Amino acid sequence: MMKHFSFLNGSKLNSNNAKDNDMISRFIPRDLDSKVEDLICSAPDLCGKRAILLQKWQELRGQKLNIMITGATGCGKSSTINALFNMGAATVTEVAKVGVGVDPETMDITKYEIGNMVLWDSPGLGDGKNADLRHSKNIIDKLLERDENGKLLIDLVLVILDGSTRDLGTSFELINKVIIPNLGDNKEQRILVAINQADVAMKGRNWDYKNNCPEAALVTYLEEKCMSVRRRVYEGTGVDIDPIYYCAGYKEEGQEQGRPYNLAKLLYFILMHIPAEKRLVAAMNANQDAEMWQDNDSKDYGEKIRHSLEDAIGTSLKAAALGAAVGSVFGPVGTAVGTVAGALVGFFGSFFG
Repeated sequence: MMKHFSFLNGSKLNSNNAKDNDMISRFIPRDLDSKVEDLICSAPDLCGKRAILLQKWQELRGQKLNIMITGATGCGKSSTINALFNMGAATVTEVAKVGVGVDPETMDITKYEIGNMVLWDSPGLGDGKNADLRHSKNIIDKLLERDENGKLLIDLVLVILDGSTRDLGTSFELINKVIIPNLGDNKEQRILVAINQADVAMKGRNWDYKNNCPEAALVTYLEEKCMSVRRRVYEGTGVDIDPIYYCAGYKEEGQEQGRPYNLAKLLYFILMHIPAEKRLVAAMNANQDAEMWQDNDSKDYGEKIRHSLEDAIGTSLKAAALGAAVGSVFGPVGTAVGTVAGALVGFFGSFFG
């Protein structure tokens, strides 16, 4: 099953006033390519490297990012996808419909394309023996698939756990026996485990609904849950992961949407787990509703996101202009490229707080 979404052109955005529209245009300018071209062409001290930098920029823009998102039924995969990537389009069908009812909505891997980003939405385990065997085979086949360059297709597997339950046995079976053994090299970098529904982890107790954040007792509980997940995965596989907790904020169909918590942290961890040259693709397809990114356990995730983008873009442009043999001594060219990268990241505004 394939669905295509394009939110950059021809879509009506969920903006109620000119201020919102201005924020969106600063986040992803419609004339981004021409702005970058102007930046590179006007930057001093590039020593004839402008054509190379322009070519590298187009390569960055053209990168294909593949993320598999998996987890047991009810963990909140669809709500997470919508929170992270629906681009604030009110009149466009959501990237993934939030499931309702008792049966899993999708029995096979579903492919969603948003620009150059591809999301592979896979059911987890726990739907019965025959279904679990099919899901496991589909996941393994996709993890072993390679692109046209012979590289593994999937850049990152995001495993979502249900924070409202203590029974994570099927999730550990999925992680320890299906995913990690088939990740290839650099396993720690290619998997991210995130615990969703932090707001109901203690049946709704110890959640500050006014400020949309966990109270001290719940923070302790969630941190211990992350440590427990980390320990069990390490004991089962020898792979050391760093789980995080969050709340996607979306409710089931017909209910009022809640505010996400730690969504900017989740995006930052995604950026740091995918290849640096592909971070721009993820950022450009992120949700354009600034309110979605406001509530986090720390106020510096926006700055961390911008630094991760600036570092990735700057490093890629410097490598293209100077070649690997130059090392870290970039001189005037490096300074000019750094200025370009900083200004380029500035195009994304202060969207993530």
